[in-house]
Amino acid sequence: MNEPDSKAASSTRLVLFDLDGTFADTAPDLAYALNLTLALHGRTPLPLETIRPHVSHGGVALIRLGFKLEPQHPDFSGLRQQFLDYYQSNLTRGTRLFPGIEELIEALDALGIAWGIVTNKPSWLTDPLMQQLQLTARASCIVSGDTTAKSKPHPEPIIYACSIAGAQPDETLYVGDAERDIIAGNRAGTRTLTALFGYIGEHDRPEQWQADGAISHPLQILDWLNIPADA
Repeated sequence: MNEPDSKAASSTRLVLFDLDGTFADTAPDLAYALNLTLALHGRTPLPLETIRPHVSHGGVALIRLGFKLEPQHPDFSGLRQQFLDYYQSNLTRGTRLFPGIEELIEALDALGIAWGIVTNKPSWLTDPLMQQLQLTARASCIVSGDTTAKSKPHPEPIIYACSIAGAQPDETLYVGDAERDIIAGNRAGTRTLTALFGYIGEHDRPEQWQADGAISHPLQILDWLNIPADA
């Protein structure tokens, strides 16, 4: 991983975040919805620590984990819809911003650096989640998995987010906890950081993702922006 480059960092006008596993810890509510679905079908609930590493890969990965089925199985789509229905009703039962995120976005707001969300989560889940967290009006852009024709790892969502927020990709930092995030950011022409505090699986190799750097706490982003933490 490279060290922060002061010239590139000082020119940053926009910070974009993946949602699940980077900006908000949504795993408790996704696990709750999966376990309700499992219980509905007489299955044993799974512990949060088993579910957590799979959360960034969405509902398909969670149904695959819980029911040991592949998407082509005739029961798969029905199980996934049951899971999504439970999740939609419990979006912020246990979801919280990761420690340090609130302080980070307050610092960005104070410094006049825009921030936003680029996620593969569909808008019918992303939008109410951000509203319930009371962050919709504060974000410069919220781009969901169905906002553009392509989703990550395609660069289109990030490029679109930059256009909404009024920044060029080379003025933008994208932070995510999955390889698709880093691929998308690199392809879009942004600088990229891996959120090691997110939903990194045991088989993930973030050191091989070719991000510009990695952080273990959100406030370390300020180092990459060349801003003192007490600014």
